[in-house]
Amino acid sequence: MPTLSSKPSESQPLNSSTTPLSEQSSFRDDDTASSAYRYKADRLNRAIQDIGMGRYQWQLFGVIGFGWASDNLWPIVTSLLLVPVSYEFHVSQPPLLSLAQNIGLLAGSLFWGFTCDVFGRRWAFNMTIAITAVFGLIAAGSPTFAAIGVFTALWSFGVGGNLPVDSAIFLEFLPGSHQYLLTVLSLNWALAQLLANLVAWPLIGNMTCASATHCTKAANMGWRYFLLTMGGIALVMCIARCVFFTLYESPKYLMGKGLYEESVTVIHEVARRNGKTTDLSIDDLTDEDGGRGEGEGPLSATLQQEAQQAPRHPRRLKDHLRERLAVLSLPALKALFASGPRARTTILMILIWALIGLGFPLYNAFLPYLQQTRGIQFGDGSTYITYRNSLIISAVGVPGSLVGGVMVEIPRLGRKGTLALGATLTGAFLLASTTARSSAALLGWNCAYSFTSSLLYAVLYAYTPEIFETQYRGTGNALVGGANRIGGILAPVIAIVAGIQTSVPVYISGGMFVLAGVLVLWVPVETRGKTSL
Repeated sequence: MPTLSSKPSESQPLNSSTTPLSEQSSFRDDDTASSAYRYKADRLNRAIQDIGMGRYQWQLFGVIGFGWASDNLWPIVTSLLLVPVSYEFHVSQPPLLSLAQNIGLLAGSLFWGFTCDVFGRRWAFNMTIAITAVFGLIAAGSPTFAAIGVFTALWSFGVGGNLPVDSAIFLEFLPGSHQYLLTVLSLNWALAQLLANLVAWPLIGNMTCASATHCTKAANMGWRYFLLTMGGIALVMCIARCVFFTLYESPKYLMGKGLYEESVTVIHEVARRNGKTTDLSIDDLTDEDGGRGEGEGPLSATLQQEAQQAPRHPRRLKDHLRERLAVLSLPALKALFASGPRARTTILMILIWALIGLGFPLYNAFLPYLQQTRGIQFGDGSTYITYRNSLIISAVGVPGSLVGGVMVEIPRLGRKGTLALGATLTGAFLLASTTARSSAALLGWNCAYSFTSSLLYAVLYAYTPEIFETQYRGTGNALVGGANRIGGILAPVIAIVAGIQTSVPVYISGGMFVLAGVLVLWVPVETRGKTSL
């Protein structure tokens, strides 16, 4: 039987540990990852590591970046629309637009996160951005505030699926020596915010009514041109994914479904695209004796049964659906809570994402609106200055993602330390912004907040999918993403009740970030230097 080489590939840093997560974390005895699954996942990890970081992964890095960009681009789009849309349609409660957005994000996060574990990652990969592009373009012609609210929810349904799907795909093709790139991907998240503000400054800044008084559609076309531009960019991203890149289904997803031949075929195709070869064979995933680890007995005889499950007769559609939808049953969800450490991790990550999901949109979604209203108090609240300052704030956030990519590999800091530090500082800067007595001071605190929040999200989006095994990664991402979006739904409600002109939402937002930073320290696993299952 062919065996895999255990020597490091040339792409693996000599000082980087790529030991499987199952062997180094407190989950090594967790029933959620059976010895059979751990053995096969380790085989695939070693095969991917031996192939190394090559052409296919770098191309994937590029197109996956579109998903990261969209995840921040479109919520920023909504926040930039609040002022001109409220002027044109004479809206008494602008946060309702943010509420519509977060309802769509919640639905998308749950739907795409769960179904990518059921039907696979590949089909959802292109659908999410396609949905965003179509409804983003249609929204530019909205005749009423209700219409723009509906289209905002619809494009957000597509946006909500980007990270649950894209993070799973990228992590499952990534050599363990290069898992830090999952953090670096968040550079696209920060660049998207910069792009949105760069486009909004000339369009919305110069083609928006000065106030709601006598505001007509003809004098307020900037936000419509802005939506057409953003929708066009999303359409280009979708075309680039569909036409210029061929995505293979995740080999770990296929292995988890018992489709060993397809899993091995994908590994060989990735090796071919990278100009390498691999010795991985179906026998490596079905060898009953090879799966015996230290302190473990022989693998279950069902391994060979799984490999021979291909039906001899055509199966009915309802049989396929019954098998695939089984993952949504209660036992599948229970797997994320099957042991003490696993349950503690899952619950803490849900709480952390919920707190950040409330804190971030409670401030960031209304940032242009807050800057303009407070700028008027300071004597310089013109639309032009508001969007110029938004551009400056977004530019400062770009290096935050790069700094996060470096910090997560520092031994004494790692993912947990960097995430806790980023969340705590983000909350501290938000609280400090309430002391601003001039536009310059407010801009300074907002720039500091932008830097640390970009760092925070860079680590959060990498750390979370690393924690969950492939079998339950989509489901785990759906749970934390759903909690995040529920927090997002609460944010505009709090803003309406407390009043976004007051400092109350800022205090709540800052407190949520600080609390999230404290909870991170209680998560019982650090994934730095450990290959995900």
